[in-house]
Amino acid sequence: MSASQELVSIEWLKGNLSNDKLIILDASPKKTASGKVSSVNGKYIPTTRIIDIKNNFSKIDAPFPNTFPDVLQFEREARKLGINNDSEIVVYDNLGTYSSPRIWWMFKIMGHDNIKVLNGGIEEWVKNGFETITKDQLISEFSPGNFNCKFEKQQLVYFKEVMENLKSKDFLMIDARSKGRFDAEEPEPRKHLQSGHIPGSINLPYQLFLDNGKFKSSFEIKKIFEQHVQDQEKLVFTCGSGMTACIVLLAAEIAFKKSRFVYDGSWTEYAELNGLYANQ
Repeated sequence: MSASQELVSIEWLKGNLSNDKLIILDASPKKTASGKVSSVNGKYIPTTRIIDIKNNFSKIDAPFPNTFPDVLQFEREARKLGINNDSEIVVYDNLGTYSSPRIWWMFKIMGHDNIKVLNGGIEEWVKNGFETITKDQLISEFSPGNFNCKFEKQQLVYFKEVMENLKSKDFLMIDARSKGRFDAEEPEPRKHLQSGHIPGSINLPYQLFLDNGKFKSSFEIKKIFEQHVQDQEKLVFTCGSGMTACIVLLAAEIAFKKSRFVYDGSWTEYAELNGLYANQ
């Protein structure tokens, strides 16, 4: 896989299924915050391994959803999936593009560059009539891997830095949620929270960068960013809980390798720690 390319096509993946070093991960969520349901539930690409973001690749007992796990947990869970330091990983999900970029980003900041996102996910795979397997055909046990983390901690942005940035304006925050949630015109999926946004952030909903679940061309993506972002700006990506922020981050990476910074707590943490509750 090319180090400069963050996406692979379904055709590329189909032609490389026999690669011994290739590991295919399904990062599909059981459900989304908005309740969106996949049209291809129960179908998997051959040799797929399930990666459970919520239970295995999020911090155990964290107060906020999808919190980045500690290094030991990440290493342990990656090894359980049979992932090695020289593994070539392709990750997909069953909603076109939704949660797979989160896993891509997590492995990237854990020092594993040889990971790509399947453009369009299994929806694109099924649409083209490629072979699928069912859940009972999945292999659930693997020889333990030797994966070692090289954690780039600076890519994670925390609440304290976000609060300091309200005055310092050291970075620009890009919010991947819908315009309605950003503008406080639609309720949050987490009903106890007010909608709204972090002061000084701008809204680029993740759907802007997708066309039928696939990423738009790098040219189209770059044009979108150029309308809102200055070349010299440091970008930090946010959303509701750190999931769809990674879609927009990946779009920036595709267009011009701009930034890998994510405010992991996102609006859920910001709103709760600032007491922004609904129906007060």
